[in-house]
Amino acid sequence: MRRPTTAEKIARDLDWNLLRVFLALAESRSVTEAAERLSLKQPSVSQALKRLEDRLGQRLIDRDPGHFALTPQGIALLDEARAAHAAVLRAALAVTEAGSEIAGEVVLALASHVVTPVLDRALHDFFPRHPKARLSIEILPSADALARVASHQASLAICLWSNPPGGLQSAVFYREFFGLFCGPGHPLFGRKGLGLADLAGHAAVSFQTDRLGDALSAVAHLRQQAGLTGPIGQSTHLEEVRRMVQAGLGIGPLPLHVAAEDVQAQRLWRLPPYEDPPAIDVHLAYAPKARRNRAEQAFLDHLHRVLADTPLSARIYGP
Repeated sequence: MRRPTTAEKIARDLDWNLLRVFLALAESRSVTEAAERLSLKQPSVSQALKRLEDRLGQRLIDRDPGHFALTPQGIALLDEARAAHAAVLRAALAVTEAGSEIAGEVVLALASHVVTPVLDRALHDFFPRHPKARLSIEILPSADALARVASHQASLAICLWSNPPGGLQSAVFYREFFGLFCGPGHPLFGRKGLGLADLAGHAAVSFQTDRLGDALSAVAHLRQQAGLTGPIGQSTHLEEVRRMVQAGLGIGPLPLHVAAEDVQAQRLWRLPPYEDPPAIDVHLAYAPKARRNRAEQAFLDHLHRVLADTPLSARIYGP
């Protein structure tokens, strides 16, 4: 009879609850926050981490006053713990959703600037027809949204497609165009006949992905062309970038169709360039080999039908 390997022994004896505690610690990076998230006392969280480290024979987290960091072993375990968590959820859902009706939870990871009637219509058409399907929407930076899909923590993502993890596929969901804007109180607000050179030397605010080589590389190039300084303020959320622009912190990029209402209400002022603004594609991202519950598969199929029935020309929001 073959003797079990060390890895098989660990898998046989490992308590899933210890992995659950480790996952909460790794994602919250705080014993206090992890305890609140798990509804446990802090000593229980610390003891669970110690038991897991003892069982694996590896230190997973370095913790000192003012310092919290995963060790290389902890980093290696994190993706596996996420995958195990997703597998446990799928197993529970598979048992409870064994009937013929479409049911289950759809976790939709969205970038903050996803504004399109195509998605609104898809949600309206799908979920009222399937009352046992549940929807959870998480607003995340695009890189994190893609990572959630790759680790099976999210059903699908609608976000920017930049340096995606392996194993994912995507389809263009819509195309948006970015412009530069300032808010009331800015010296350029309300001024007409401006050229790109008039922006030089003014401070900028922007998205954290507004970097050359990143998802908003075209926007970063525009900011450099305009000679803007900074950025002095950044956020992963469109609402906060818009807030900084309106508050007068600096000139910032926003999708033209998202900013249109604020421009009309004089809460924002469009700045040059007025022609050939940078185009950014927003993608539907999914893991083709993932095991999905019925609601996840049905909703993904529904989105593919919506995209097939709606030509890209009708999903372009721009000049």
